[in-house]
Amino acid sequence: MNYNQIFDQAIDRLHSEGRYRVFIDILRNKGQYPNARCFHGHNGPKPITVWCSNDYLAMGQHPKVIEAMEEALHDVGAGSGGTRNIGGNTHYHVELERELAELHGKQAALLFTSGYVSNDATLSTIAKLLPGCVIFSDELNHASMIAGIRNSGCEKRVFRHNDLDHLEQLLAAEDPETPKLIAFESVYSMDGDVAPIHAICDLAEKYNALTYIDEVHAVGMYGKTGGGISQRDDAADRIDIIEGTLGKAFGVMGGYIAADQKIVDCIRSYAPGFIFTTSLSPALVAGVLAAVKHLKSSSEERDAQQHNAAMLKAKLGDAGLPVMASETHIVPLMVGDPVRAKKISDILLAEYGAYVQPINYPTVPRGTERLRFTPGPAHTEEMMDELAEALVEIWDRLDLELRKAA
Repeated sequence: MNYNQIFDQAIDRLHSEGRYRVFIDILRNKGQYPNARCFHGHNGPKPITVWCSNDYLAMGQHPKVIEAMEEALHDVGAGSGGTRNIGGNTHYHVELERELAELHGKQAALLFTSGYVSNDATLSTIAKLLPGCVIFSDELNHASMIAGIRNSGCEKRVFRHNDLDHLEQLLAAEDPETPKLIAFESVYSMDGDVAPIHAICDLAEKYNALTYIDEVHAVGMYGKTGGGISQRDDAADRIDIIEGTLGKAFGVMGGYIAADQKIVDCIRSYAPGFIFTTSLSPALVAGVLAAVKHLKSSSEERDAQQHNAAMLKAKLGDAGLPVMASETHIVPLMVGDPVRAKKISDILLAEYGAYVQPINYPTVPRGTERLRFTPGPAHTEEMMDELAEALVEIWDRLDLELRKAA
């Protein structure tokens, strides 16, 4: 067995398909986001503008967050000391869980080391605890949700994206006594569309199913206090389990669920992904705590981000670029080919100092490769004009088709 040959072939396949991933070497400038320094492909740092960060509101740069992290670091040190059960449970963790539970109007919350882990651990555990459970999963659910469903070992039914008729057909086909769980996202981050939460909850109530919503691209971003789309749409009380991340709009790191106390206690007690993992550093938790508290009382960042997202969509559309329809803060630009998507990304970075990563399969279906822009509160209109002009020039250079003005 030639192991190296197998590994070489696996990497060669990615290169031949144009979807080999390159991680760009950058450093953000504290307090000056979206400005950063790039070390990729040249000697020494080069100034760039970041257009693809999931730190949507630049809370990772906020003075309150940085101050809280520094204070915690100097107060208790760097690491947590172990799992939550063995030395890793600090007052910061307890306080943040209380804050997150309150944010979503739930009895309890539970922290994980990432949003991926919170999805995987929770979905796999909850289904194992329900004898004969069947999970109904939106076809565009995140890979972490798919992993959790697969790891549960239970039956699954995949319904067409946001298709309520298809979901009801699948629910109706099951035995009424069978435990059921509907898993879906609030904001689908590659297309920027939103789930019909109330309609899904109506079906859940009709067919006696639990509901699980992934709000990772919505927490901090929507709702009066940043509770997500479920808060914005006054639907949080209808959702059994709300899952979120601490590494996007909250700007730091981690994941969590919020639910009734009994559900949280079951996950806390049975999920290997929680039990056997060293807990988040207290400094990270302190930073998130500051971010959550700030965004509960401030809508300034959300309002500015929404304004800038709308402005960028309009500018790209007016320039004839194939910006995809999106009702959220996500600004996807369709390319439809992995090689061209990578080429556009490379030119933007090398010649224009604009950093956006191409999005390829398996993150999106083949043939729908795209660039995904996430303008933040600090992106200026001048930056957007420069970006649109650069993209038009590159589109022309690569003989890509622009849309004709209406």
